[in-house]
Amino acid sequence: MKKLIVLLFSVALMSCEGDTGPPGPPGVNILGSVFDVTVDFTSNNGFSNLIAFPNNIEVFESDVVMVYLLEEQVSDPSGPIDVWTPLPQPFFVDGGAQVVYNFNHTFLDVNLFLDGNVNLNNLGPGFTNNQTFRIAILPADFAEEFDVNLENYNAVMQALQSQNPGIEVQSL
Repeated sequence: MKKLIVLLFSVALMSCEGDTGPPGPPGVNILGSVFDVTVDFTSNNGFSNLIAFPNNIEVFESDVVMVYLLEEQVSDPSGPIDVWTPLPQPFFVDGGAQVVYNFNHTFLDVNLFLDGNVNLNNLGPGFTNNQTFRIAILPADFAEEFDVNLENYNAVMQALQSQNPGIEVQSL
């Protein structure tokens, strides 16, 4: 009986037919790139640091760039664990005054800067010296023109199906 079930199951698997799915993208890197930098914010550099992307990382105009501040390290038996906080990251000092780590970028570089409603020259070294940032470049393509009322579920689903004919869309 067991042999009969195995035989029927094997025949059923071999007799499955269907359309071949679309090929995957050839040689596309779907992984991002990440690197860390440590900088000082001083009046000499205008409390700003322009960081060029490393030569081994190709960045396109459409890529997404994210920056994280190493806020602290926590203890662990295997070694310290880094705690990363996304920018912009505000800190409150001196009775409600604010200091903010922030950034902007092009496809060539990232500008890390310190801003706030305080005299930045009066900040202690805990805010200005040896600040470590993680810069992440996430590959992305610009979306094709998507002129659809995003508040209309059915219109969005129809637009998605027209761009991806192989998917099944359920209307409300």
